[in-house]
Amino acid sequence: MTTTTTTIENPVPPQDLSGIVGHRFIYTYANGWQYEMYVKNATTIDYRIHTGMVGGRWVKDQEVDLVQLAEDAYKVSWNEPTGTSVVVNVLPRRRVLHGTIFFPHWIEEDGSKTVLYQNEHLDEMRAYRDAGPTYPIYVVPEFAKITLFEHVGENNENVVAAGPSDLPTGFADRTN
Repeated sequence: MTTTTTTIENPVPPQDLSGIVGHRFIYTYANGWQYEMYVKNATTIDYRIHTGMVGGRWVKDQEVDLVQLAEDAYKVSWNEPTGTSVVVNVLPRRRVLHGTIFFPHWIEEDGSKTVLYQNEHLDEMRAYRDAGPTYPIYVVPEFAKITLFEHVGENNENVVAAGPSDLPTGFADRTN
């Protein structure tokens, strides 16, 4: 990525997303929660939550905003049908990321309602969201270590094709 100063006239720096698009990464937050994200393409991710408050949850085709902030620095952000918002800054070569999850209060009260394959329960997730309560928002800002980072190709429907409980023993413990 070339260094280009952003200005009012040129607010977006050049974007090279090749360092993250088509990659799967497994990461563990400092609080012990383990996640897996597959950047399917420049606008879509699939993910699984292996452990943590909503461990067992998995999602395909989540629309995201993906940008390159600088060389080896990417930001992935999205809002879910549950009302949860997420922002993840990823630095693959440094094997670190920082994520902030903004859970609506109903998930803090009972996150188990979301521990499923979300795509088959979209109307149900929206109904829970609309019923609330939304506030106070439960904010979880954490650093994480990326333990696995691998290129698996773009738009590969087989990368996240099963829930965490259906994976072979040790799947999320792999490192590279």
